[in-house]
Amino acid sequence: MSDVQANRARWRDHLHAVIFEAETPSGKWFDILLIASILISVITVMLDSVSSINTRFGTLLGIIEWFFTIVFSVEYLLRLICVGRPLLYATSFFGIIDLMAIIPTYISLFIPGSQYLIVVRILRILRIFRVLKLVQFMGEAVLLLKALRASSRKITVFLFTVLTLVIIMGSLMYLIEGTEHGFTSIPRSIYWAIVTLTTVGYGDISPQTNIGQILASFIMILGYSIIAVPTGIVTVELSQVSSRKATRTCRECSAEGHDSDAVFCKYCGTKL
Repeated sequence: MSDVQANRARWRDHLHAVIFEAETPSGKWFDILLIASILISVITVMLDSVSSINTRFGTLLGIIEWFFTIVFSVEYLLRLICVGRPLLYATSFFGIIDLMAIIPTYISLFIPGSQYLIVVRILRILRIFRVLKLVQFMGEAVLLLKALRASSRKITVFLFTVLTLVIIMGSLMYLIEGTEHGFTSIPRSIYWAIVTLTTVGYGDISPQTNIGQILASFIMILGYSIIAVPTGIVTVELSQVSSRKATRTCRECSAEGHDSDAVFCKYCGTKL
């Protein structure tokens, strides 16, 4: 490897550490500046949507928004440069969010008003939970995500069971109450069953007959018992997740969530 290639590799590694890693001082400051820029840009767009403020400071707010759009555009390009597989990062969740954060402003040149879609930038704060040593929260989020993935089949079966119950209960209530009491169709009756089973109880429609009220009481009691089911499923899976994850990021595919003692990326095999 020539000196030029070696310098380029070191520069790329340093850039990756600054942008993707939160443990280093430079990475922490980068995240702090990024989250501040995100918040200020979102506030700018919100203020620009207020007609009285837009009338007085519209030009200034437009300049500020374009400044942040250029900043985020440069940041997005740097992220693509410092990872080994730019397409993999560009098609990832945060890669798409990064792109969505800059596209609306450019589109606004051709479609007036589309700049207000920039509020999606607030989603990028999800990545910045690592800043200021909030790693413990990020670690818990990884554990919770693993538990949710492990319990996805059980939760799917549970949701299918709930869906079956509300269809049956809603159909029964439609037959019992009828249109004269507000249950004008089976879908509307199913809507009532969902609201009742989840113990929300909007009160926009309610059963008037004795049989209907008895059925409603049964659904309410059933709702309290059902609410605890997904919590129990996730709790069991969560207790089985013992390994904590760090915020280490692969410089090749930009994947996160590796073990603190991991040597290679578990997704692409690149040495960490």
